[in-house]
Formats: sequence, C-alpha cells, structure tokens
Amino acid sequence: MRSASDPLSPPTAANTSVTQIIDGKAIAATIRLEVADHVREHVAAGRRAPSLKVVLLGEDPASASYVRGKNRACAETGIDSETLTYGADLSEADLLQIIRSLNEDASVDGILVQLPLPDHIDEQKVLRAVSPAKDVDCFHPENVGRLVIGEPGFRPATPAGIMELLKRSGVETRGRSAVVIGRSNIVGKPMANLLVQKGIDATVTVCHSRTVDLPAVARSADILIAAIGRAEFVTAEMVKPGAAVIDVGMNRVGDPSRDRGYRLCGDVDFEGVAPIAGWITPVPGGVGPMTIAMLLKNTLFAATGLF
Repeated sequence: MRSASDPLSPPTAANTSVTQIIDGKAIAATIRLEVADHVREHVAAGRRAPSLKVVLLGEDPASASYVRGKNRACAETGIDSETLTYGADLSEADLLQIIRSLNEDASVDGILVQLPLPDHIDEQKVLRAVSPAKDVDCFHPENVGRLVIGEPGFRPATPAGIMELLKRSGVETRGRSAVVIGRSNIVGKPMANLLVQKGIDATVTVCHSRTVDLPAVARSADILIAAIGRAEFVTAEMVKPGAAVIDVGMNRVGDPSRDRGYRLCGDVDFEGVAPIAGWITPVPGGVGPMTIAMLLKNTLFAATGLF
C-alpha cells in the first residue's frame, strides 16, 4: 500500500485494484454544507444574506441548465440568487449598462455573466466591465493578476474545485510533478498558477497541441489534469502507475444503445486508466459538481471576506 510518507508512491502489482475514485458529488455536498453554516452565522449576526446575480442571454440549453443548477445550490445554502434573462439579440451597450447597474447596487455581492455570449458581443469587454470586487467567476484581469502573484481573492471555480478534490482526497502536492493538458484561460492556465503557489509547491508542466511527445510528458506526472476537450484522449499508456488523474472533460459521444443516442465521457479513458491510477475522478460526478460549489464559496467571500 502507499506509505504515509509518500502518498503518491506507485502501487504494486498486488494492490492496483485499490484506486480511489474521487467522489466530487460528495465533496461538493460537504462544501455546500460548510458554506451554508457560514451564511447562517452571517445572517444571525444581523446581516443580509449574500446575493448573486446571474446574467443570461439567449436560450442555450446547456447554459440554462447550468444556471438552474447554480440557483438550486444557492437556495440550498441560503444565498440569494436571481437570474436576469435577456434575448440573444440584446445589444452590447445594453448589456454593459446592466452590468454597470449591478456594479453600483450595494445589495449585490456577486455578478456572473453566463458564457458563451452571442457573437455580436465582445466577451472580453463584458468580463472586464464586471467590478473586480463582484467578479465571482474570477475572469477580470485584476483578479487573474491576484491569482498569479498569490494574493488573497477570488479563484476560478473549476481549478479551485480541483484543488479541493486533491486536498480532501489526501493527494500530496509538495514537490510532485503536475502535468496540465490544456491551456485555456478558464481551466488550464489558472490551474497551473494554483499548483505552483507557495504551500502547494508542485512542479508544473502545461501541455497543448504543440507539445512534443505529449504521452511521454503525461507519463511523468504524479498529478495529471486533463482539460483538453477531447473525448477519452488520455489513455492508459499516458499515465504513471499510482498517479492522481483529474478529468475536467465533459464530452458527448454517439451511442445508439442509449435512449438519448449518446453517452457522456471525459477527456480520460476511465476504464483503461482507472486500474493504473492511484486516484481518479469519474465523469460525470467528479469535477463538475465542484465548479458550482466553489462559485458558492466565491459568493460568500464577496459578501463576507470568508473562504
């Protein structure tokens, strides 16, 4: 078995079946309870509940479903949440004015503009318009800068959720080799920045489409994070025995045997990798639930300064 002094030591042939499936749903539920406790204490002290405003444009089914999930989670924890829904033809100028009004409203703690936005709107201009003090998605350049230099503040929800999964599952990061596959502004880059922070102390490599011999780089990882958006891209040959494998992907793959005609899978070939890994997240039920849980933590922080 793994020794206490070396939690990521490779499993022996006799214990390859002891892979820990990281239950993101259970960990997210625990974090929601923690947030709810803090909210109750906040309100009991005579303060108003934290408030989150979500701005949604258009009728994209995936976005609408995700926003409904956020609203349910807010209700469970005592956070006041309201979705402001507009047509996909809302002008950029009108959207910016809505954001200015929310910035100026002292009763609003957090603002979240649901992405993607319609093509006629400059996404970066909109994200920069959100007050850094209310930017619970951590997309504003000021908050991104705070993350990079290690100052306290908001953390992007998905990468922050991954850090919680690692910590609460007992995965050691200090001195470990971490490989992030994917360099998006939402997951890959902030993930790398979190892993190199003092106190986390991982040695990080970021891989992308131009990486030479990506499978060999991936095999060097004690902690492998797949956020590339390609179904079952990471195979067993790319994983070091005993590694912690975090699958950020959520892909639809055609499957005529299913009533809905498709199945959901991640960026990792779960069936092939699970017997090799020391830890692995499933899809669904791994990283996904953590994103909303960390959004709740960011909203609590916006209102109270508590993480």
